[in-house]
Amino acid sequence: MNFRPRAKNKPELNLIPLIDVLIVLLIFLVLTTTFSHEAALHIHLPEASNHEQDKDNGIELVIDADGHYIVNGHTVLSGDVDSIKRALLEAAGQDKDPLVTINADKSTRHQAVISALDAAGQLGFVHVTFAIKSADK
Repeated sequence: MNFRPRAKNKPELNLIPLIDVLIVLLIFLVLTTTFSHEAALHIHLPEASNHEQDKDNGIELVIDADGHYIVNGHTVLSGDVDSIKRALLEAAGQDKDPLVTINADKSTRHQAVISALDAAGQLGFVHVTFAIKSADK
């Protein structure tokens, strides 16, 4: 009979494989995460103030509820993009990048506003803003 005390083996937890698995998971999460693309956009949002803008400071494009266009008081005969572009160019004169203010009726079709934005964009006018009615407090 063997009466000698047995050597007790202590259970060991090997941390190296656990750390390797955690590093692989961390790399996987970092590579598959989609980051916000808002930082890639360089835009300058217009600011509203209490006083009105100077009417002589740019082009005023009015769109009524039926989709008729008026550029600085002159009616645009056709509602296609080329006609709007010609009217905007005539109103801009020598100014290469005027401020275009779009006054659209709240019942105007979305397509009419998009056509106006498309015409301004094709001409390279990047300073486009929308006129709104201030809410009474």
